[in-house]
Amino acid sequence: MSAYTFAVLDVTAEAYAVAPQLTARLRITSTGPRVHAIALRSQVRIEPQRRRYTGTEENALRGLFGERQRWGDTLKSFLWMQANTTVQGFTGETETDLALPCTYDLEVIGSRYLHALDAGDVPLNLLFSGTIFTRGESGFEVEQVPWACEARWSMPVSVWRDMIDSYFPNSGFLRVSSDVLKELTAFRARNDLISWDETVQRLLAVADREQP
Repeated sequence: MSAYTFAVLDVTAEAYAVAPQLTARLRITSTGPRVHAIALRSQVRIEPQRRRYTGTEENALRGLFGERQRWGDTLKSFLWMQANTTVQGFTGETETDLALPCTYDLEVIGSRYLHALDAGDVPLNLLFSGTIFTRGESGFEVEQVPWACEARWSMPVSVWRDMIDSYFPNSGFLRVSSDVLKELTAFRARNDLISWDETVQRLLAVADREQP
């Protein structure tokens, strides 16, 4: 049985993509015969327990992990995304790109986590699986990517933030139900408000005045 190792060389923002995308540069090493191709799957997980947090970050993360004293139980690895790619044939070692499409939807736990961070690194762990096609003596042979293949990477928060800012400068997205959207639209029309920013600011001002 051939041995395979995976390493992450870098994670960068894709400059020319239709939607926000990071690109992970991978190095794959094989000790066996020539690999004809790999149908590669990757589960990208964030491991929040592998970094420290400022007081501001702790407050921003309360909605995900609860109060600080509970973090021993709640601060666990979670799935960020799943990504696939096809690796071309190689012997010994090769490098390939793995596309990581991103979203700024704050209902997605990964986006909420990343949005809460001020600086530092995002601890990533890529778990690999898939099918490997090799050239044997009697033709093509098939084997599975070993379940133990994984690679960690500490991605600077600035890489994700700069990428999102390039697609959505000075803006964010908040998903609401259809009924709430209808009420917001009616409130905006009644008050002759020009933009959604102005609408939300007006509602916040009203809420502040009504607080005891």
